[in-house]
Amino acid sequence: MATKRAPATTPGRRSGRTLRTRWRRDRTLVLMTLPALLLVLVFNYVPILGNVVAFQDYDPYLSENGFVAVLESPWIGFEQFERIFADSAFWHAVRNTFVLFLLQLVLFFPVPVLLALLINSVVRPRVRAVAQAIMYLPHFFSWVLVVTVFLQIFGGAGIIAQTLRQHGYEGFDLMTDPEIFKYLVTLQAVWKDAGWGIIVFLAALSAVPGELYEAAAMDGAGRLRRMWHVTLPALRPVIALLLVLRVGDALTVGFEQLLLQRQAVGVEASEVLDTYVWWNGIRNQDFGYAAAAGLIKGLVGLALVLGANKVAHLMGEQGVYHK
Repeated sequence: MATKRAPATTPGRRSGRTLRTRWRRDRTLVLMTLPALLLVLVFNYVPILGNVVAFQDYDPYLSENGFVAVLESPWIGFEQFERIFADSAFWHAVRNTFVLFLLQLVLFFPVPVLLALLINSVVRPRVRAVAQAIMYLPHFFSWVLVVTVFLQIFGGAGIIAQTLRQHGYEGFDLMTDPEIFKYLVTLQAVWKDAGWGIIVFLAALSAVPGELYEAAAMDGAGRLRRMWHVTLPALRPVIALLLVLRVGDALTVGFEQLLLQRQAVGVEASEVLDTYVWWNGIRNQDFGYAAAAGLIKGLVGLALVLGANKVAHLMGEQGVYHK
């Protein structure tokens, strides 16, 4: 007896049926993400079109409509980029930016990992929750408040200076010392944002099966060896991902933080790419120049992300995206 064959379906019908099935299954989630996608589109992708003024002698006063002003501004090619590359202040800002990035990468990035391991080793859940809340609280402070707190501690009229003055010592003011400013900025970033990293790493640690720790303990591994052979390998993918993202954000080392302390330590110590763009482009209303500098920063950041992600792939990690 001949068996009946299933009716053949064309690839187009099969893909259409699959698409309809997936839409019926996931339409609630898709609708929930639409507001977020709209915000990203309006505030992240539409402004990219404004980079065209980097190749123009843009004058916003040519028209009451900014879009019409872009159309009427004359084209000057790569003249803005030539101005930037010929400016010694730009290269000084680049050097300061990378110095601060390397310091924060070496001194700041390992701190959340170490604090997360420390909190995770606390046995009592209530003590762990209180410690986590205290460390995470500064993340919600504005940079104005953070700089004010450090000024009240390390400034010329701060607690440490007053205590030393009472004992006969004078001249203590770390907030106006250009030589140690880069370390002070890193310390401020650690105090403010280390708590956010702790949340991420603790979430990764919560996914580690407890059986792995029990098996390691039965094999005679102590606390340090369990941390080295179980905990750190579990954190390795998250560390690689955050490291790639941090490298991609290397040219953004704190605009508001540095701008607030610019007058105290001087331009030589506090000038980075973001403050350079704001001071020379936005404040002087040279918008084409600012757009060109921002475009350079974006392209270099993209190259750093791709390079760091390639290194993560070579190390066997996923990174930001798959190969």
